[in-house]
Amino acid sequence: MIKAVVFDMFETLVTLFEGRTYFGENIAADVGADPVLFRKEWHAIEADRSTGVYTIKEGLEIVLKKLGIYSDEKVELAASKRLEALGDTFSAIPGETVEMLKELKEAGLKIGLMTNTFSDERDKIRECELFPYFDVALISYEQGICKPDPEMFGRMTKRLKVEASECLYVGDGGSKELYAARDAGMRPIQCTWFHDRAFEPHIPCPILDEFEHADHQSDVVKIAVEGGSV
Repeated sequence: MIKAVVFDMFETLVTLFEGRTYFGENIAADVGADPVLFRKEWHAIEADRSTGVYTIKEGLEIVLKKLGIYSDEKVELAASKRLEALGDTFSAIPGETVEMLKELKEAGLKIGLMTNTFSDERDKIRECELFPYFDVALISYEQGICKPDPEMFGRMTKRLKVEASECLYVGDGGSKELYAARDAGMRPIQCTWFHDRAFEPHIPCPILDEFEHADHQSDVVKIAVEGGSV
């Protein structure tokens, strides 16, 4: 019997491919960096940016200094443009997402959030209209660890006070989260409703045939509440 549904955030409840997008190549162009060199250094500190070691601004400062192109103005420009893009993401939360969470709550199910997230994304998540629906929110920036670390899944079930076998895990599949959820004993569901929006090289995960799929948010409610499959 399903007692809880645990969600990923990006490309699951909301999408970064909404309105203005702002990825590494956009930062590189704005700060005058070689895109290949910038991407290399930016990715080198991704884990630290995801686990609370560096804020976005601190990470930008580190990378721009390493590339020899640092200025306060460049850091502020890139950080502000990231916030603008995130503003588009969180001002366009699909009504279907809100309805899904409402229906799960009304059915008496617990709801968890498990997300790999930087400092600015963490702030937007905590401010958004979805946040009150979460019984437990494990945000990597606050937890000091990232998916697919098994500890994240252990913390979630402990705090939700459920067994892993009583949990659905719903995500787009990035960070090998579906494999980790399966290994933890949860029932993994790959959501595909945002999949056609992503573009290379930023597609988090291909469609994985070995997992169940939910093509619409309403499919998650059917699986969780009715106990069947789509």
